[in-house]
Amino acid sequence: MENLTKHTCNRGRGPAFGRKTPGCPRCDELLNGAPPRDAHPAIQAVKRKRDAEAFEAAAIRAHNCAITGCGRVCTFGQW
Repeated sequence: MENLTKHTCNRGRGPAFGRKTPGCPRCDELLNGAPPRDAHPAIQAVKRKRDAEAFEAAAIRAHNCAITGCGRVCTFGQW
């Protein structure tokens, strides 16, 4: 694992309301143009799952049996 620079401002919790503090090593990196870090992988997984479920729900709502020619029982989305 790479060595990541930590915030020392705001008791180590990072900048309050996004205000960077000169003198804090991580804030100095951000002020000099360093990219912000990605969220924790577990948080990213939750967001991907939520987005996939929203996409599937939208597809089910947009489905029209009259256009697609479904039979008596529509099984759209049950794959």
